[in-house]
Amino acid sequence: MRLLIVEDEKRLALSLAKGLTAEGYAVDVVHDGREGLHRAGEGVYDLVILDIMLPGLNGYRVCAALRAAGHDVPILMLTAKDGEYDEAEGLDTGADDYLTKPFSYVVLVARVKALLRRRPQGAGASPVHVHGDLRVDTAARRVFLGEREATLTAKEFAVLEQLVLRAGQVVSKAEILEHVWDFAYDGDPNIVEVYVSALRRKLRPGLIRTVRGAGYRLESGR
Repeated sequence: MRLLIVEDEKRLALSLAKGLTAEGYAVDVVHDGREGLHRAGEGVYDLVILDIMLPGLNGYRVCAALRAAGHDVPILMLTAKDGEYDEAEGLDTGADDYLTKPFSYVVLVARVKALLRRRPQGAGASPVHVHGDLRVDTAARRVFLGEREATLTAKEFAVLEQLVLRAGQVVSKAEILEHVWDFAYDGDPNIVEVYVSALRRKLRPGLIRTVRGAGYRLESGR
């Protein structure tokens, strides 16, 4: 599942992203309310973690704008404020849950999982993606090639998910890095090649094609 964190405290945001990525989620991070609204409005996220005090647009306005546009993505709001009025205001704008800073990371993960469980079946995109003889179930996090199930690590699954969501299109190395690791990743970008190679070994050598100078494309041939 794919999460969006909209939080202007960069250390906190990247810490949350690192932890949630380790939980097996694909995580994107932005630090500005307007950018958060733009990203969340794309409709590709399963849940948004939204701070209230943001530059550009505050969390209340971002949440209200998403709901007014018809987006039903679960929203967990974060704030340093405390009090019934703030909580009521956040929930009135359409937030699904509310967490006051400082909070326990364990509690945040529990709230995230609870919100994802409560999301109505059929909301958003189908969790099962079929591409040729490849079937990827993003809810159960299972991958089948024909009748054979492939066992993937969390990162391998996240890389494959990015490719299957845009099957037939070229996905750049930078896009994979941003969505699977995060935009602030400053390690070796060739790490993507390592995971693509692992997927080819575990699935089929010709399944993922390298488009020189552009990125990778998921092929449909058996």
